[in-house]
This record gives sequence, C-alpha cells and structure tokens, in this order.
Amino acid sequence: MRIISGKYKGKRLTAPSKLPVRPTTDMAKEALFNILNNRFYFSELRVLDLFAGTGNISFEFGSRGAEQITAVDSYYGCVKYIDKTASELELPIQAIKSDVFSYLEKVPTKSNLIFADPPYDFSKEQFERIVTLVFENDLLEEDGVLIVEHSKHTDLSQNAFLQEARKYGGSVFSFFEKQE
Repeated sequence: MRIISGKYKGKRLTAPSKLPVRPTTDMAKEALFNILNNRFYFSELRVLDLFAGTGNISFEFGSRGAEQITAVDSYYGCVKYIDKTASELELPIQAIKSDVFSYLEKVPTKSNLIFADPPYDFSKEQFERIVTLVFENDLLEEDGVLIVEHSKHTDLSQNAFLQEARKYGGSVFSFFEKQE
C-alpha cells in the first residue's frame, strides 16, 4: 500500500501479511480523495475510520494534514500495526481496538468525516446498522459526511441519508449526510 499525497506522498507501507484485511485499492482511494479534496480542508478535519484494517485510509488523511484521526478495528494485529506506523510517521492517529458497533454506541466526540470499510460479506442489514447508528447518535458535525465502502453487489440506494454513490471497479463509495 502507498500513500498517494501529502507529506508522505509516494511512501510505501508494508502491513504484516497475516492481517485479515482487504485494503482499498490505490485507484479507488485516489478517486475518493479527489472528491474529498474539493469538499474539505484536510487540516480542519476530525476523522473516524471504522473497520480501519491496515490504516490505509487513516494514513492518507494523516499525510494530508487531518488534525485528529481515530482508527477503530476489532483485530489486535491491525490496531498494533496502525499504532506503530502512526508513531513512526508522527501522525495524529489514535488506534482503538473495539467492535465497531459497540464503539458507535459510545463515541465520545463528533467527527467531520466518518469512513467505514466493513467486510464486503456483511449483510445489507449490517451496512444499514452502521448508517443508523451514526445518525441516531448524531456523530457527525454540521456538514459532516459518512462514507461507506462496499461491494457493487450491495444496494444501499434506499437509505434516506444517501446523497450519492460512486463506483470504482468492484467497489462503491456511498456518501451519507444529514437531511435538511
């Protein structure tokens, strides 16, 4: 995996091979960050990265200057790798070992951007539960966005908070926002 832009542009990171992850592809990640570049000033962002895995998305936000990043994953090896790498790169990432659903019930602060990349084999109900917990618990700042990465075979188009979906290969980024 590599960091696409920012302070560590082009830096390659090698996560341990035994981690149970499916990192976002460079093509999809680059497309996502091109969208976000037009919407946010990264230096003002508080980011929550759910199902963080290797920390691929967290490191990209950190390299681009996000002020506060929380990476949540239930697998100890992932949290350990994120913590170690963030420390080496001096990035403002706090790695937390927790079940994501439990964490969303007790999140202490709001975020400007929440990114969730759950396993693609989650049921539609599990994907919907992420969206529900974020909005029921009011976890986004005003003008905040929840982005859920999922397979093109998962249809979230009926969710009332969905604003748009962008497809890249077999992956889709669905953008959810508070309704006016």
